Amino acid sequence: MAGWNADTAAGPIGAGAVTLVEGSSFCISSPNGDIHSEHPHGLFVHDTRILSSWRLTIDDQPLEPLAAETKEPYRALFVGRVSRSDGYADSSLIVERLREVGAGIQEQITVRNYSLEPAECVLALNIEADFADLFEVKEARVQRPWDETRQTDGDTLTIRGVWQDVRKGVTVQVSGADITPKALTYRVAVPPHGHWSTVLTVVPSTEGASTEAAFVHQDGNGLSPRDRRRREWVAKIPVLQMGNRSIERTLRRSYDDLGALRIEDPDHPERVVVAAGAPWFMTLFGRDSLWASQMALPVDPSLALGTLQTLADRQGTVVDPVSEEEPGRILHEVRLDVSSGLSLGGKSVYYGSVDATPLFVLVLGSVSRWGFAKDTIAALLPHADRALDWIRDYGDKDGDGFVEYERLNDQGLINQGWKDSWDGINFADGTLAEPPIALCEVQALVYTAYMSRAWMAYDAGDAPLAAELVDQAAQLKKRFNEEFWLPDRGYYAVALDGKKRQVDACASNMGQCLWHGIVDEHKAPLVVERLMSPEMFSGWGVRTLASDMGAYNPASYHNGSVWPHDNAIIAKGLLRYGFVAEAQRISTALLEAAEYSDGRLPELFCGFSRDQLATPVPYPTACSPQAWAATTPIMLVTSLMGYDTHVSRGGLWMDPVLPESYGDLHITNAPMASGRITIDISNSLPSVQGLPEGMVFHRGHRPWMTELVEQAKLHPKT
Repeated sequence: MAGWNADTAAGPIGAGAVTLVEGSSFCISSPNGDIHSEHPHGLFVHDTRILSSWRLTIDDQPLEPLAAETKEPYRALFVGRVSRSDGYADSSLIVERLREVGAGIQEQITVRNYSLEPAECVLALNIEADFADLFEVKEARVQRPWDETRQTDGDTLTIRGVWQDVRKGVTVQVSGADITPKALTYRVAVPPHGHWSTVLTVVPSTEGASTEAAFVHQDGNGLSPRDRRRREWVAKIPVLQMGNRSIERTLRRSYDDLGALRIEDPDHPERVVVAAGAPWFMTLFGRDSLWASQMALPVDPSLALGTLQTLADRQGTVVDPVSEEEPGRILHEVRLDVSSGLSLGGKSVYYGSVDATPLFVLVLGSVSRWGFAKDTIAALLPHADRALDWIRDYGDKDGDGFVEYERLNDQGLINQGWKDSWDGINFADGTLAEPPIALCEVQALVYTAYMSRAWMAYDAGDAPLAAELVDQAAQLKKRFNEEFWLPDRGYYAVALDGKKRQVDACASNMGQCLWHGIVDEHKAPLVVERLMSPEMFSGWGVRTLASDMGAYNPASYHNGSVWPHDNAIIAKGLLRYGFVAEAQRISTALLEAAEYSDGRLPELFCGFSRDQLATPVPYPTACSPQAWAATTPIMLVTSLMGYDTHVSRGGLWMDPVLPESYGDLHITNAPMASGRITIDISNSLPSVQGLPEGMVFHRGHRPWMTELVEQAKLHPKT
């Protein structure tokens, strides 16, 4: 995952940095709670850094960090102590900072005196606001000179900035402080074994707009708006218990992170979509949001529907080389702030993704099975058809039957598949592939898009359209297995380059092809053997690139690292082809890796062998939490459960192959059609209670789209 023009990697945010996230707001700070402008720290609201410095000192000394605990994804408690000036190690003053992120931050600062004597100190907060665009911070190129003014008024400090015709502001609300334009100062007296406390609120302000409701203090029940939103989320998602408490904790962390990454479509607040990830991608992405919502279907199917509807509203209509918009194309990313056009070539929406468009059709096919109203699905079908038109008219520019990409301007992403770093696609010798590039997994996505739309056509009684799409899918599968297969290597080329040469690197991309069913049955064992080889499987997961390839680097973004979501898709594909032990091995390795990061899988981690290093090695700039990493544990466990549904066919399917080490599984409040069900799996034996009327439980796998299409051909609707 990368933003447009993101070939420059973000600098490290600092050891132990703490990221809090709520909707499209997030805050990154050091372990003592301070925000330092020299790091990519800050409080960001709608892609703008409204706090670039937030540094607390006691008697001119910074706090020594003791602990930083994330209570919820949007709330953390920082505990630090005041260094002594007399050389003694222990300090009697402990400072707690309870911070909550919403449309700004609210911070409660408490100074506790553990001495038998009263203590006096001067507490000061240095405050800066540079109003930098998120991309400027991420890429360490903050250059715009804002004309700044600072104004104090009672208990309020307001900082305003003007750049060209753009105006921004931030308001700091305090109580009992000496306020100057540069800092807040408290002269604090703390009794023996007593404490002193104050609350500060920071919210963005815009001239002419009211900010009173931007950040609401806790209500009489002690619940903030964030708490109420989280409570509503928890009430609608499954409640899970597992014999393996570590995996249970990881899944619950996934639920929490997924809840925090939800954002609302500003034009349709009732639609909730999934932001791609913190800290840099707290916005709607085509690929990331679609994959995450697809993987989260068993937890909350409405996320996928909201994502589809929001993307459909922004589907391409014209040819625009600057934004790479084309008719029918699904966007790559949206940016929220008016000035962020600086980072998007003057546009707030960028379309440079080759896979988001077929993925849109795939996810619609999945959503159509989860029991939404027929007219809701029908309203999205024209958008699916426009997406298929893009595949034929723009995705396959040379008419060879494969979908390729080549950026339309020199500021766009060089690579436009999920491995979108500039060096992400290469030959076995390390040479970079030259565009236009046809990726193997993109052809697999197109194959599933054809089959998904064909099934929906059969379901609606449109047999001619269905037959046409099935024929296109069959031709694509045949040609894919001819053109991408490397018979002397026993695996698929990662891509075809601009000269239609096979890009012969051994990469994880081919593993994703298994999930789509485009891989010929007799080739699958060879693919699996390669995926699980020591060169590909690190012990924690399948590497993005084999260790015997020329471009391999275990600490690279896409050339040897391990991406959890990639492995979740591969594991599901392994199960499709009957490779149960291999899928269990990948799933168990990833869930064990999560134990080393408090139950949260990061966007990626380094590809060092587990034999070499006994713990997974963090990738320095990985997003955490990140949407498709958060949904990876959900997909791993539901895949091993064999859990899926097709409401219009009145069926729920399960065929568990959970490893014995996972223990028994008990799930309540799981969404199913118009109701909620309870699931129990003990010794791989499943049972279901509370199925809605008309629904039947089947032991086995839910028919794949390819199987549904075959059934529909034999028994078409009249």
